[in-house]
Amino acid sequence: MIIAFLATICLTACQSTTKETEDDWIYLFDGTSTDGWRAYNGETLPEQWVVVDGALTFDTEKKLESERSGGKDIIYGAEEFENFELYLEWKLPAGGNSGIFYHLQEGFSGPPEISPEYQLLDDFQWEEINNATLQEWQKTGADYAMHTPDNNVKIVKPAGEWNTSKIRFTDELVEHWLNGKKILSFVPWDEAWEAKKMAGKWKDFPDYGKFKTGYIGLQDHDSPLWFKNIKIKKL
Repeated sequence: MIIAFLATICLTACQSTTKETEDDWIYLFDGTSTDGWRAYNGETLPEQWVVVDGALTFDTEKKLESERSGGKDIIYGAEEFENFELYLEWKLPAGGNSGIFYHLQEGFSGPPEISPEYQLLDDFQWEEINNATLQEWQKTGADYAMHTPDNNVKIVKPAGEWNTSKIRFTDELVEHWLNGKKILSFVPWDEAWEAKKMAGKWKDFPDYGKFKTGYIGLQDHDSPLWFKNIKIKKL
């Protein structure tokens, strides 16, 4: 009787913990509604962003980056986030390119000049299709133009297949995850971070990475995009 009673208490406690953990997640996109999403520096969602088969989709009629006009980056504008864990699923077409922004503020010419970016790319075919060579900091999972993923553990799925990504951000440590593997980490705003910023692409962009709270954003590079199960947990 005592053993059964203790087992019941344990089961109840475990169930309560699981429910509480699940309830911590805020769905930014649940497969049905685009509520909260709008253009960067805009008031409405660009017409190319639509929900198709439960995915938030950028419909470009199959245009690729070689035909890029751009300008339709979007944000979840209902709330800003500081420390968080962000999870989403995504896929790209052959030659596709996109990115996930965070701590994004408006009023600038575009998200990349101010916002850190978790890079999304078709690592396998982008170079051939675009007749260009990529650096490691331009490939999937990179902290774009800053930190590169560990290729010993990185597994990225080819065009047309779903990948999972996670960004975990705190003042002490930032982690990028891809398909269940941690592929990079760094300390934000420390001396090494500042030195890396000033030695590379962002040296002439004084506002890059300086904001400690902001919106979550998705990048338009004029290739078709698919996102689903976009959710965030405050830390």
